[in-house]
Amino acid sequence: MTYFQKLLEILVVSTKLGLTSFGGPIAHLGYFREEYVNKRKWLTDKAYADLVALCQFLPGPASSQVGIGIGVSRAGTLGGFISFIGFTMPSVLALILFVFLANQFNVMDAGFIQGLKLTAVAVVAHAIIGMAANLAPDLKRKTIVLFSLLATLLIPHVLTQVSVIVIAGIIGWILFKGIQTTQTESFSIPLSKTVGAVCLALFFILLAGLPFLATWMSSTWISMIDSFYRSGSLVFGGGHVVLPLLEREFVPTGLISEESFLAGYGAAQAVPGPLFTFAAYIGADMAGWTGGFIATAAIFLPAFLLIFGTLPFWSSLSQNKQMKAALLGVNAAVVGILISAFYQPIWLSAIGSTIDFALAALLFFMLAYWKLPPWTVVVAGAIGGQLLTLL
Repeated sequence: MTYFQKLLEILVVSTKLGLTSFGGPIAHLGYFREEYVNKRKWLTDKAYADLVALCQFLPGPASSQVGIGIGVSRAGTLGGFISFIGFTMPSVLALILFVFLANQFNVMDAGFIQGLKLTAVAVVAHAIIGMAANLAPDLKRKTIVLFSLLATLLIPHVLTQVSVIVIAGIIGWILFKGIQTTQTESFSIPLSKTVGAVCLALFFILLAGLPFLATWMSSTWISMIDSFYRSGSLVFGGGHVVLPLLEREFVPTGLISEESFLAGYGAAQAVPGPLFTFAAYIGADMAGWTGGFIATAAIFLPAFLLIFGTLPFWSSLSQNKQMKAALLGVNAAVVGILISAFYQPIWLSAIGSTIDFALAALLFFMLAYWKLPPWTVVVAGAIGGQLLTLL
């Protein structure tokens, strides 16, 4: 098979996954394993598990980073980009089109928008319960959850979230240094340590430098890129956690209304692919098609820099007990941040009556206990919201 044929194969397979992978990052990893490990034998089950371990260790969209890593292992750096495009573009295009239709027909006051907001209540509640069980199983981590919740709820600022994550990492390093964790082995990848070091350096340079550049230049575009890049750099625990970061970047400043933000979040549940593509909706709502694609590039750029930067060093990094201990504290803090976002803005803006709560409870039950696909829950929420207008 020629190199071009490999790239074409990656594009076809990843696009198929991008069109059909509903259910969030855990479901995506299941689809990936079935397609890439069981069906196509592109890598072994153990190599896949090692790659998943690395991507869960890093901030950012874990499923997208796994897809990028598989593309790199198959066809080098270009293979990683092609894999990302195939998996991500279907949902990006769908959400940008949703913005266009919503603005064209002025549907933000329609009943189904309220239904999408109630769907967001059900989806985030389900995510919180699952994450809390896995990431805060003991009293120490539950306490970290509580104080992270209190800090982000009482001091609603993006610097609070960053501070909470840093402090939780330090506390985790202190408390959990002796905890036993699963050992992993290195994942072979055709990237040099020089490339890795450059990517990691660029990641931190942009993270520190973009805020200063945005202030100095007073450019709306630079400010938007900074906000999306920073959000993509600070998300541990999956796509749902990007919600509070994006909400506090764009809603208080009036760049996007709270109603439009939550409607888009509900719509993002209805499309396959990574939830990080919600950035495309926000960018398109702010600045049209161009804004949608720039927002997508900005929020996913940290994922590329981190996966390219850490793959060459993963063998030693994965065995570092101090890093693992710090991550236990960070993951617990993520749960607290998510609960804070669940209350404000999701709950306060969506639940306004008994009937709202009843519909949200029904949607939650459909997702959590009847195990219905997320897209069917979104459709049910939209229909239910529209029916509420008739009562």
